[in-house]
Amino acid sequence: MDSLTQIVLGAACGEAVLGKKIGNKALLFGTIGGTIPDLDVFLGALLYNNEIDAMLFHRGFMHSILFSIIGTFLFGFLAYKLYNTGKRFNTTALIDWIQLFFWSLLTHPILDCFTPYGTQLFAPFSNYRVAFNNIAVADPMYTAPFLICMLVLMFFKRASKRRKQWLNYGIVISSMYMVFTIGNKLYIDYVFKKSLAEKNIEYSRFSSQPSILNNVLWYGIAETETSYQVAFYSLFDNSNRFSDWQELPKTRAITKAQNKDIEDLAWFSNDYFSVDKISKNTYLYKDLRYPLVKTKNGYKSIFGLALFKNDDRLDMKPFEPEVGEMDEAMSNLWKRMKGI
Repeated sequence: MDSLTQIVLGAACGEAVLGKKIGNKALLFGTIGGTIPDLDVFLGALLYNNEIDAMLFHRGFMHSILFSIIGTFLFGFLAYKLYNTGKRFNTTALIDWIQLFFWSLLTHPILDCFTPYGTQLFAPFSNYRVAFNNIAVADPMYTAPFLICMLVLMFFKRASKRRKQWLNYGIVISSMYMVFTIGNKLYIDYVFKKSLAEKNIEYSRFSSQPSILNNVLWYGIAETETSYQVAFYSLFDNSNRFSDWQELPKTRAITKAQNKDIEDLAWFSNDYFSVDKISKNTYLYKDLRYPLVKTKNGYKSIFGLALFKNDDRLDMKPFEPEVGEMDEAMSNLWKRMKGI
């Protein structure tokens, strides 16, 4: 999920393990642990000159179970040595720091698994991307109550029972919302399959996910032999059917067989993609897992990557949505979320 959410979850892990011993410092160290896996964004930029490689590096090994285990002992030992000096000597034990980093590191990729982006939880042994698609990458209904609880507990002394109460409030409320999104996902899949059947669409597979910042408006995509069928459904719609149907052709200006970079991007997109030729050496790659957005020029893919040939490979420009169009798209998304 987004960085703020991972910071809050990491802080909660720090508080749960070491809050009684070191107070608000536990929140800080938990935040560090919860942030470490996402540093692969910066590490990827340093390791690779190709933007495609750098993007694919994110949510790879540094989001795996193996990295969490290695990091648990490495960062736990370093934090123990850093903290247990001077007047703080023997105020904490090595096992405390190992537990803090175990929970703050491991909960990060596990939480990411619930989003549509996908997480290589089993790297380097498998490149399978775990994605349950039940919650958006950023959802304030999950994050805001959790954040408020963490902020409130900071004002109580470390031995106060009220501190533990607010920690429990944050964990329980966020967990209950996550359970709701899982149940909602099962219901949405049922509605989408029913909608596809009523429209007599023969499909080989389908996927559904919430639109950004909410769990109310959902996007569904079904793959047919020659195209993708996409549609939207809001929990506030008058009927429990997907609508706003669009048919997207399986455009393949470059195929996976022709280019390894397209093969890698297709893996990243779970094969829900299209490639349009813009000019002789430039292409537009669309990751169709993510909801289309409605603009004045019609529906557009929110995750479009501008590709260009660079020697014998493809490279891409960093993803930058058009601000004007995105403002209008978010406004239209809000209107659609309120139902039809």
